[in-house]
Amino acid sequence: MHHPRHGERPRRLGLRVLLGLLLGTATGLACETGDPSDCGPSEGVVERVIDGDTVVLASGERIRYLLVDTPETSGTVGCYGPEASAFNKSLVEGATVQLTYDDECTDRYDRLLAYVELEGRSVNELLLTRGFACVLHIPPNGAERVAHYRQLEEQAQVGQVGLWAACTESPCD
Repeated sequence: MHHPRHGERPRRLGLRVLLGLLLGTATGLACETGDPSDCGPSEGVVERVIDGDTVVLASGERIRYLLVDTPETSGTVGCYGPEASAFNKSLVEGATVQLTYDDECTDRYDRLLAYVELEGRSVNELLLTRGFACVLHIPPNGAERVAHYRQLEEQAQVGQVGLWAACTESPCD
């Protein structure tokens, strides 16, 4: 596993930000070399769970899960938001997770965008199948997985799992 030297990560991120601004990328920043593995660490220990779809690694990177969106837990708390956050925390806080990236490395909030795995299981997919999340597809990321993710969401919805049973209004609108 590659561990960046002190100061290396901010310099790379700064270059991506500069390149993104020069290229006019509005919603995300493309990976420097076009290689998704160049986006960030391939694994890390989750230091803190921010909410159902965002965590902070012990190395400081904020990770936003790709292709899923959980109800909010700050500001206006969404139906099933606290449950989604608690589920995510029970899964990953303190654990070593593996990270896989897609076409764009970061979002407009400077979070790394990744698929997260724990012990060979996709956390992103678990959030959908257990009814804690909806599919959120922001191209170009997710093109190869979105159909499968939508199928998982539909199965949870039909089965009235999690937020699909608990929320009176559609949580994905």
